[in-house]
Amino acid sequence: MFSRLREDIASIIERDPAARTAWEVLTCYPGLHALIMHRRANWCWRHGLKWLGRFISHLARIFTGIEIHPGATIGRRVFIDHGFGVVIGETADIGDDCTIYQGVTLGGTSLSKGAKRHPTLERGVIVSAGAKVLGGFTVGEGAKIGSNAVVVKEVPAGATAVGIPARIIQKDTQTIREETAARMFAAYGLTSAADDPLSKALHGLIDNAATQELQVLKIVEALMRSGIPCELLPELEKFDPERLNKLVE
Repeated sequence: MFSRLREDIASIIERDPAARTAWEVLTCYPGLHALIMHRRANWCWRHGLKWLGRFISHLARIFTGIEIHPGATIGRRVFIDHGFGVVIGETADIGDDCTIYQGVTLGGTSLSKGAKRHPTLERGVIVSAGAKVLGGFTVGEGAKIGSNAVVVKEVPAGATAVGIPARIIQKDTQTIREETAARMFAAYGLTSAADDPLSKALHGLIDNAATQELQVLKIVEALMRSGIPCELLPELEKFDPERLNKLVE
């Protein structure tokens, strides 16, 4: 028990620059307190003491603001940072080295008792603040869920899910390998806006429109030089692709 507690404290110090000492983590981190109480509640749940497990979970919710169903499975070195408002459902399965921020919900969408209703997070997943992961699917190893994303389908390993409903940003295999080798940690699951598929599509449309406008102007100039009259339309606001690109960054 104490070896696992030391492991949890060391993991938090490694991942949180605000953590100064082991004593501070042990006494002042509600995410750690919630996990310690969940282990007792889960033991009771697995040994048929269902009410006691629920009661311990209820006490943990009162003291920490974090609600973890005693039936949930949580791996080693999981870090619930800040944690207030986190809700983890009964059939949720959280792998080793995952990070969960405040306001996260790992919820279920099915009313079938006994079924797998809540998500599975594989090793090293980061779920950022306010995200909702809803359903009995799997979020692959090393994946990241962006802030306030609503995820309702499987997320591949190493990918990032952003938006409502969440869009999947795939990373190439080499990038995943490099990040895994370097054991990188992305606070709040942040990703570059340039990786967002919607942002890429909008930038492409803007650049395409600017190119077409330039081509039309060249055609009109060539026709006029050839003596072919071209009716001029009323001048509109000048198209500024650079300004539009900045708006969608």
